[in-house]
Amino acid sequence: MYNTSFFKKILLIAAVAVFYSCDKEFNAIGDDLIGENHFDLKAEDYNVTAYNQKVTPVAANNLPVNALGIYDNPVFGKTVANFNTQVALESYAPTFGEGVVIDSVTLNIPYFSTAKSIDAQGVTTYELDSIYGPETGMIKLSVYESGIFLNNYNANNYDISKFYNTDRNADFQTKSEEFPTGRLNNSANKSENDNFFFNSKEIKETTPKTETAAEVIKRIKPEMRLHLNKDFFKTKIFDAPASKLASDDVFKNYFKGLYFKVEKSTQSSTTRMAMMNFRGGKINIFYKQKTADTKDAETAMDSKTLILNLGSTTSTTSVNTVSLLGEESTPTSGDYTTATANDVTPDERLYLKGGQGSMAVIELFDKTDLGRYDANGDWETKPNNVSDELDEIRNNVTSKNWLANEANLVFTIDSEKMAGAPEPGRIYLYDLTNNTVLTDYTADRTSSLNGDPKKNRTVFNGIINIDATSKRGTTYKIRITNHIRNLIKNADVANVKLGLVVTEDINIITSGRLDQTKINVGSVISAVPTASVMNSLGTVLYGSNLPDNDTKRLKLEIYYTKPN
Repeated sequence: MYNTSFFKKILLIAAVAVFYSCDKEFNAIGDDLIGENHFDLKAEDYNVTAYNQKVTPVAANNLPVNALGIYDNPVFGKTVANFNTQVALESYAPTFGEGVVIDSVTLNIPYFSTAKSIDAQGVTTYELDSIYGPETGMIKLSVYESGIFLNNYNANNYDISKFYNTDRNADFQTKSEEFPTGRLNNSANKSENDNFFFNSKEIKETTPKTETAAEVIKRIKPEMRLHLNKDFFKTKIFDAPASKLASDDVFKNYFKGLYFKVEKSTQSSTTRMAMMNFRGGKINIFYKQKTADTKDAETAMDSKTLILNLGSTTSTTSVNTVSLLGEESTPTSGDYTTATANDVTPDERLYLKGGQGSMAVIELFDKTDLGRYDANGDWETKPNNVSDELDEIRNNVTSKNWLANEANLVFTIDSEKMAGAPEPGRIYLYDLTNNTVLTDYTADRTSSLNGDPKKNRTVFNGIINIDATSKRGTTYKIRITNHIRNLIKNADVANVKLGLVVTEDINIITSGRLDQTKINVGSVISAVPTASVMNSLGTVLYGSNLPDNDTKRLKLEIYYTKPN
């Protein structure tokens, strides 16, 4: 007769071994890891301390994407996003013929958009991505010649670096408005200036049929398209001394770029903000000049196009930009303002806001330090500058042979406070003390299942969990298994502070330096992740200063395998 119980035990051991082996291959650092289901093990919960910190003016130079517009967030107040950029000639030392006449000058900046459908006539319907505010929202948009030269960023030279900080809009506005030309987007079409709106419609360009060629229809994805002052560019470019157009450095000192100023439109009670692909922007100058062909009539003209880029043109030509982000309190943002007062007292709610917003600091384990365990696993009342909780975990692993399978921080969204506000798709946790990534981030090389690079590193996570019914966010979970294992196994590894921010792109791990002259008293941060500065959204999470039995209270959860 076969011993059924015995065979069940053998099968269970084999299954555990298979899962264990597979995970070892998946994550070389993460030894002892067992899969996501934890074999129905219950997590052990540990205390954390979490508090808010205000992000004061921060470097926002050369961001991959930039916000433009005005957004009234019901939780975090009003964000006013202006922008300044250099421009570069696509080809330097251009030569012009005689009798130059400019037909038109257009500024073209592509929006981020997604095609939704195509009708029988071939017209594509698009939806704009990363745009915030009511669809009827408008802004007053003014584009000026920039009055400030953006030298290459130098963190050690404040006279240079200060102009790259988020709070320098007044400097750019004052200098740009001093030019007598005034606003460059001076079209009679008010949708290009006073009543500007982000238009999601496909753009159709038609080249008429001629005797030698058929009609050509070109369909273009949604973009900002503004007609600029022809006289300004005739004087600035075509009438300029040749030396001013001869090289990149000289040209950028001569024509310092464009400044985008946003204000509330008088024609709309609501406003909008969009993330813009300024790097893909161009100024197209369409002009005619006398033909160089001696066989043509003296009045014959050739059509030409001169292009200036808002993005880099070659590996040796770069375009400096700065995102100018203003934050204003509103009647509904009082809780946010109060919570981000920059003390280190544990908070009931954590307010994460991108741009010149706010972040949270996470300190793992209870701060109590009454003693330690000796080499035999016996407790002794000798404080050792290590949390007693961490001492206990280390003793359980070394003396009782516990295995740490997985460790997570689970952040619950305050759905009541976030009602009606757009939610960031992802948050990011990093080593704040050393301003670097966690080992769990480095070890996770997974790619997004849908091909979206912003959703890479899915094991490290931080991606919002959406309720199927309400379509609103419920939680964010971040896995810190390797970080915890390092703390357990290595007594000399410091229990560093962790920083928590919203992120626009999980793949960007550089940081922007805070203006050291404007950091608030009591602040524990000197820089923030660049991807957080890029993001205009915010979220409210339950913090650590809640009753122990509150299920939404932030805790560290660790799953163990414990010997019988």
